[in-house]
Amino acid sequence: MSALRFFLREPPPERLDLSVLRPDRLAGLSPASMERLVLSTTRATLVVADLFRIIPGDAERVVIEGGSERFDGLGAGMTRGELILEGSAGCRAGQGMRGGRLVIRGNAGALAAAEMRGGELEITGDAGDFLGAPLPGGRLGMQGGVVLVRGSAGARAGDRQRRGLIVIEGGTGPYPASRMLAGTLIVCGEAGAMPGYLMRRGSLFAGKAALLPTFLPVRGDTSVFRRLLARALSPFSPRAAALVSGENLARFLGDQASLGKGEAFLAA
Repeated sequence: MSALRFFLREPPPERLDLSVLRPDRLAGLSPASMERLVLSTTRATLVVADLFRIIPGDAERVVIEGGSERFDGLGAGMTRGELILEGSAGCRAGQGMRGGRLVIRGNAGALAAAEMRGGELEITGDAGDFLGAPLPGGRLGMQGGVVLVRGSAGARAGDRQRRGLIVIEGGTGPYPASRMLAGTLIVCGEAGAMPGYLMRRGSLFAGKAALLPTFLPVRGDTSVFRRLLARALSPFSPRAAALVSGENLARFLGDQASLGKGEAFLAA
């Protein structure tokens, strides 16, 4: 059976909450029921039928044709299935995801994968600030799952990351892996200023970075760990796999300013 499709009629007049348009929320609903789902975030009520034309299909695979920077919360809380956005998204895409696969064929705003716990998120363009970070007032960022950004990311990527894997094939803004607790962040391009700031544990890989003086060079054979990680990466990011398996990686321990035991690997 073909996918369930939503075609955007016109650009949205306000910011919308698209968290209801995900496989686990749409399963079992008739097209008429889907049309009545509320998307608005203001006093003016907007429902799906006001903005989208629906073509019925299998709700386990949902495709949204047409994107907008006003599409917030896309795939938030998703637990299963596949959700594809043909366009860009607003903030909080994949927030709190627990399973399934979310694909954004465009850019994503701030707080993508915020507090994510499982599943897969792929962004073919760029990601905004606080990728995989906690929500405002939250204590933990990403706690599981896999995030792949084909472009670049903004500031604070991987902030307070607790588990999971983030791959950024481009560069980042300042403070990547800041306050990192565990997990892995791979930046194939250039990491922004102050990488690993107050990092406690976890692993940061970067094609280029200027580390803080509180990261100390260390020796040790990590080839087995890196070879296994590269093997897992190679099907979906050959560039990240090549970086991780490189022979000229320098290894550092930090951030000593927080008595951290994190690892930073830099291409020499």
